[in-house]
Amino acid sequence: MLIERLGAAGRSCFSAASLRPFSSSNAMAKSKFEFAEQHRFAKPNDDRALGLMSKSARSVMEELEDITIAYGQSDEFSFVFKRTTTWFKRRASKLMTHVASQFSSSYVFYWKEFFGEQPLLYPPGFDGRVVLYPTNRNLRDYLSWRQADCHINNLYNTVFWTLVQRGGLTTTQAEDRLKGTLASDKNEILFSEFDINYNNESALHRKGTTLIWEKRDETVSKRIKRPNEEEKLVPVTRSRRKVEIYHCDIIGDQFWEEHPDVLEDDT
Repeated sequence: MLIERLGAAGRSCFSAASLRPFSSSNAMAKSKFEFAEQHRFAKPNDDRALGLMSKSARSVMEELEDITIAYGQSDEFSFVFKRTTTWFKRRASKLMTHVASQFSSSYVFYWKEFFGEQPLLYPPGFDGRVVLYPTNRNLRDYLSWRQADCHINNLYNTVFWTLVQRGGLTTTQAEDRLKGTLASDKNEILFSEFDINYNNESALHRKGTTLIWEKRDETVSKRIKRPNEEEKLVPVTRSRRKVEIYHCDIIGDQFWEEHPDVLEDDT
């Protein structure tokens, strides 16, 4: 576990923790790619694996309610603590170990919910780091960078595996075909050769997953018995705070304007 770029725990700081999976079997470390291969993840995207990552991230947020937003794509998730958090006295090592352990245990616990009878061959682990960002702009730049990375990687992987699975190329041939290509070139390959409009691909794959806290009104039935009356069911509406999932753009301003409570004011 790597802890880097730590500063004074001031009011203007955010803590962001990024998790990336790795696995180990006996004394030999295995890469995330080997983990995906051995567990037969679908390519270019496995919705079961992505769903499991989101479920684990939700578990982390529900355990640590000072996390205001989480963003995930592929094999990683980033968690943002509100600037005024006092969890674990703002000790980076405690925050990181708690997030990593909760995420790892949730990943194992919910595995069967997403993969059914396919066994988890060995325990996965998650490494990470803690970084402090001084302003909302810095933090948004970080999250924008992660979503831009999601787009770049997914576009490449979509074209690559389409060339292999539908175009009949070997992985080496597909790599050679894509060397030096721009995003426009990749989009053209998909459209002209395979009739695929990349913009119509799943937003989950193109945009990644954003989790935030939101208040939702819920109506429940409550039994009430007044004096001299029979007991009856009465609808009662109450507000409840829940973690909600979005697959949308977080680089532009619209998301932040629609959810102004996600980030505390810089001042």
